[in-house]
Amino acid sequence: MHPLLAALDDGEAQSVKSVRAALAAHFALTQDDLDEMIPSGRAKTFSNRVGWATTYLYRAGVIERPKRSTYRITDRGRQVLNDNPQRVDMKVLAQFPEFVDFKSASKTANLTPATPGETVPVPAAPITTVDETPEELIESAYRDLRTALAADVLDRVTERSPDFFEQLVLDVLRAMGYGGRHDGAVTRLGQSGDEGVDGVIREDELGLDLISVQAKRWAKSNVVGRPEIQKFFGALHGKRATKGVFITTSGFSSEAKTFADGVTPRVILVDGTKLAQLMIDHGVGVTTRRSYAVKRIDLDYFTSDEEGEETVQPDPLAAQGDE
Repeated sequence: MHPLLAALDDGEAQSVKSVRAALAAHFALTQDDLDEMIPSGRAKTFSNRVGWATTYLYRAGVIERPKRSTYRITDRGRQVLNDNPQRVDMKVLAQFPEFVDFKSASKTANLTPATPGETVPVPAAPITTVDETPEELIESAYRDLRTALAADVLDRVTERSPDFFEQLVLDVLRAMGYGGRHDGAVTRLGQSGDEGVDGVIREDELGLDLISVQAKRWAKSNVVGRPEIQKFFGALHGKRATKGVFITTSGFSSEAKTFADGVTPRVILVDGTKLAQLMIDHGVGVTTRRSYAVKRIDLDYFTSDEEGEETVQPDPLAAQGDE
C-alpha cells in the first residue's frame, strides 16, 4: 500500500490502469509476474492485490475516488506517507475510525446467502489467519468480501440521482417478493404533489393491501429524524396504505426509530447499510462472479450392511455442532 500511495503523491487523479503500471515498474515485475493467477484461475494476482489495496486505502480516507476507477491522494494520505516512510499496512490504517468501522462491519455481516452458493463479485481476499478451521476461514473471507461489496454498492447508489434511487428502492422491494407478479403491482410516484410518498405497492391483484414507500437519498451524515417519519406516517392515511416502508441511504435517529416502532399502520425503517445488504441478497445492482459449493460425505451412501439394508451411523460433524 505504501508504493501505491506514493504513486498518487503528485495530487493528480489517476486511473487504476496507470496506478497498476506505476506499481509494476516499482516492483520490476516481469510479464510472467503480471500474468500469474490466483488459485481459482479467475483473476490475476497483481490486479487482485492492487484492487484490495485501493479498497482499504479508500475506506480509510487516505485516497478518494473523484470518479469511477480513478483515485487521488487526500491530505490524510499525505500525512500517512510522511508519518510512515517505509511501510503502510493494516495497522497504520487502523488509526482511522472509518477504517475500523469498515472492518468491524465485516465481522457482523449477514452470512445467510439469498441462494445456495451465492458469492460476491469482488477480488478474493488474502487470508492470513492460521488458527482457524477451513470452514471458519471461508466464512471470514466471505464476510470481508460481502462488507467490501456492500460499501461499494452504497457508494454507487449515493452517486446517482434521486429519481434513480426511487426506482431502485421499488426494484429491491419487488425483488424481495412484494407485489407478486401481477401487472401494475408497483407504481412509482416520485414527483411534486406526491404528498411524501414516492411509490405504492399493491400486494394483491385487487389492491386490498397497499404499501407506501418513501425513498430519501441523503448523505451519510444527514440522519433522518422523527419529523420526516411523522410526515410520512401522515401521508399513509391519505394513500389508505396498510403499511409503510421508509428507505434512506443514511441512517435514522433514535427518536425516529422509537416513533416508527409505536405507530399503526406499521412503518418499517431501512437504512443505507441494510439497503446494501438487501441489494446483495436479492441480486439488485450486483451479479454473481463465481460460486463455490462446500460438500461433505454422504454417509448414507457408505453405510449399507451386508444384506443391503441401510444402517444409521453417527455423523462426526453433527456431533461437533455442524448440523
